[in-house]
Amino acid sequence: MNELSKAYNPQETEENIYKTWEKSGFFNPDVCIKKGICKKNAKPFCIVLPPPNVTGTLHMGHAAMLAIEDVLVRKARMQGLKTLWIPGTDHAAIATESKVEAELVKKEKKTRHDLGRENFLELVQKFAQESHDTIVHQLKSMGSSLDWSREAYTLDEPRSLATRTAFRRMYEEGLIYRGDRIVNWDPRMQTTVSDDEIEWKEEQAPFYYLKYGPFTIGTSRPETKFGDKYVVMHPNDKRYKAYKHGQRIEVKWIDGPVTATIIKDKSIDQSFGTGVMTITPWHDKTDFEIAQRHNLEKEQIIDLKGKLLPIANEFAGIHIVKARPLLVEKLQKKGLLESVDKTYTHRVAMNSRGGATLEPQIMRQWFINVTKEFPFPHGNVKGIEKGQQVTLKKLMLHAVKTKQIEILPKRFEKIYYHWINNLQDWCISRQIWFGHQIPVYYCKQENSKLKCKDPIVSIQQITICPYCDGPIEQDSDTLDTWFSSGLWTLSTLGWPKKTGDLETYHPTSVLETGYDIIFFWVARMILMTTYLTGEVPFKTVYLHGMVRDDQGRKMSKSLGNIINPLDMAQKYGADATRLSLLIGAAPGNDLKLSEDRIRGYRNFMNKLWNITRFTLLHTQDYKPGVKELLNKEDKKIFQEFRNVAKKTTTLMDSLRLSQAAELLYHYAWHTFADNIIEESKPLLQGEDKKKRHSRQQLLTLILGDILKLLHPFIPFVTEDLYTKLPGKKKAQLLMVEKWPA
Repeated sequence: MNELSKAYNPQETEENIYKTWEKSGFFNPDVCIKKGICKKNAKPFCIVLPPPNVTGTLHMGHAAMLAIEDVLVRKARMQGLKTLWIPGTDHAAIATESKVEAELVKKEKKTRHDLGRENFLELVQKFAQESHDTIVHQLKSMGSSLDWSREAYTLDEPRSLATRTAFRRMYEEGLIYRGDRIVNWDPRMQTTVSDDEIEWKEEQAPFYYLKYGPFTIGTSRPETKFGDKYVVMHPNDKRYKAYKHGQRIEVKWIDGPVTATIIKDKSIDQSFGTGVMTITPWHDKTDFEIAQRHNLEKEQIIDLKGKLLPIANEFAGIHIVKARPLLVEKLQKKGLLESVDKTYTHRVAMNSRGGATLEPQIMRQWFINVTKEFPFPHGNVKGIEKGQQVTLKKLMLHAVKTKQIEILPKRFEKIYYHWINNLQDWCISRQIWFGHQIPVYYCKQENSKLKCKDPIVSIQQITICPYCDGPIEQDSDTLDTWFSSGLWTLSTLGWPKKTGDLETYHPTSVLETGYDIIFFWVARMILMTTYLTGEVPFKTVYLHGMVRDDQGRKMSKSLGNIINPLDMAQKYGADATRLSLLIGAAPGNDLKLSEDRIRGYRNFMNKLWNITRFTLLHTQDYKPGVKELLNKEDKKIFQEFRNVAKKTTTLMDSLRLSQAAELLYHYAWHTFADNIIEESKPLLQGEDKKKRHSRQQLLTLILGDILKLLHPFIPFVTEDLYTKLPGKKKAQLLMVEKWPA
């Protein structure tokens, strides 16, 4: 008999169990095929780990992601599928660089410019490596059965090759262009920021009503108004029907008379304010779009550091925050300030990565054109023929509308469509140093009449101009992190090279991630992959919710309510932590978590331990492998369990993991422990050998399959207990046992 201690101690066993799994090699599907765990022609199942940012440590949202994905992977492996789970980390360009530079300023009072690009990047890479090592330790501590032989990093050479290749293909197709458009500018970090990385902060601010000739205009930002010379109103606004589009009028303004032009545009909200506004095309996206439609002039008022330019006269060189009250005072003295609403509430755009207030600026940047038509280069997409004119937006919508990709929960499809329909050209250049440097070179040879006057896009690094052998200079900007992350399912499988992994495992089976990055990441992977390969990147998108505290609040340092997954795993075991994140966590729904909840699931591990201990104590004379001993009553009980096992598999197949875990939890605790085992005690101690042996076989069969079914959810304790069952060898790993048929 394999004796069990009286209590389960995860601290003593989990690390050793993980090492045993690693040593076996079974995380690698190639090893499973070689050792006969799965057949060479078995159906593939593949997940790529959403790469955690190398900016620190994992949080409970990551732990929930790991638990869900590991459940799917372990079940697929036990079902004999060719199962691959690829690990990796993300360089997270802006987030990582800003964190390192903030520490540099704090400790040494220096910026990255003081160190220089090369020295600063060495510092960032050291920080990223340390963070990576911590993350890998956490991934293993949570029991994640990842194939470490295939680990990837968004900034390593295979991923860099994929990034450069994708950039060049899109550039040659005309889908990547360099142009002057309005972007989100971070004056503190001195870089552009994507729309999806904006964090909107609601705040109360004065709203100023200003006299502009015969009109009253409203603004919360009077410091942008120096160059305003266009008055915009809705063409159907009866209040202003006397004014004609293109009409010029003379008005008194901040620094004297201005000739203003009337513009009629249907985008104006007639119910807001007075229904008339002046526009500042350089510093507001809506104003920029109006100016584009009517071919209006654009003038810069604020520089890239947030200071006013010479157009502001006596306020030139003053930061806009300091200049605002001074300007208001001037407007009041000139009789241009009509009134102030101090109860006005509006949203301010903040950089979610650095925390600074963003300032719209017109800048020359690199963009992906999502509305440009091009002939589709592939012939393997349902509903789109090779050569058919498409746009990237159409491809992104088509993949979901034709059910090539299923989004769970389904309600997020509508959100996805809404976002895609409103998608604008994607600014992909960043003015930071850490990341993929844009693979574009500029010839510095003067008076050149060759093709090298245009940007030179090269997959391979070049040192001289390929057209005139003159000196060249690489674009100093780096690519948006989401550009390389958008290639993740492809690049981790070897693209652009034609590898066996790419052929076998792409499209991947499931993309599991938080619903908060459906636009950041999910949509961009669909964009990049459908364009580059004609395939979707994954067949199913499983969106998990946010992990909140027991009061439903977001976990944050300021609230002091953060629960560290590694701390919980060390205290109560990884299994208890995992189960607390799985039961009650339906796709797309947020989960309330507390330490008490995790502690409660540790009790289930102890219950399972005691169930096994009881079974072992009372089956010492039972010999596995003998013919069926079950009597009629025990056959009925076993069949009832088989129905539970079948329902569990059905629930897991349809990705209802919470319901499956809850079903097994209640069966093991209440049906098996409270009823079947309690009813078994007199039979196991009785003199009727047939009844005793029948019940011994029943308990052993059910317990063995309970451990198999629970293994994906709580892998450590089930692995430990399975080897103790009658007839099991210590080298016989539960992680590759066959799933109950």
